[in-house]
Amino acid sequence: MEKKSSPSPNSSNRMLLRYAGLGAQLLAAIGVSVFLGVKADEWWNTSPLMTLALPLLVLGGTFYKLIRETGNKKHDESK
Repeated sequence: MEKKSSPSPNSSNRMLLRYAGLGAQLLAAIGVSVFLGVKADEWWNTSPLMTLALPLLVLGGTFYKLIRETGNKKHDESK
């Protein structure tokens, strides 16, 4: 009997761990940016400004990085 080819459990586990790692990095980056925003607001007396701005900058940078990494690889190979 022939075995049907299916994705190996190792590859699905690897993908799960990869995305879990990305999620943990994003959560940690947002947490650190909120903490730094609160401290900056206390120091500069700008109540919610930095607490809102820093996490938004982190999210924007993270999404930019994610789009660049998962973008069209064909364009990168031609260089």
